Amino acid sequence: MSVVSKCPSTASNKLPKSETRRFDKVIWGYDFIKNEHDPCVYKKISGSSVAYVVLYVDDILLIGNDVKMLGDIKAWLSTQFFMKDMGEASYILGIKIYRDRSRRILGLIQSSSLRKF
Repeated sequence: MSVVSKCPSTASNKLPKSETRRFDKVIWGYDFIKNEHDPCVYKKISGSSVAYVVLYVDDILLIGNDVKMLGDIKAWLSTQFFMKDMGEASYILGIKIYRDRSRRILGLIQSSSLRKF
């Protein structure tokens, strides 16, 4: 995966069900499929391109392997919801996002959370 963007939005797993259903309808309209195990994760596959939209609190995390596709998704979502592109995410839920683009590695590092205990 090559790009991670964090965009605050009106979509959230803490919003009323009516807003969550609205987000579902909007995202399904762009050919995303909801993850059956986590209702806050959506996936879109187009040829060799893959994109994930992850909702948490009042943010959207957009992850994918095609920069153009991600840009198109961000532009489309911003026509549906009030959003601000916050750039590349370095943390999600207090967990550090690790990237090594030269080796095409994306990972999560939770050591900062472990030190608290």
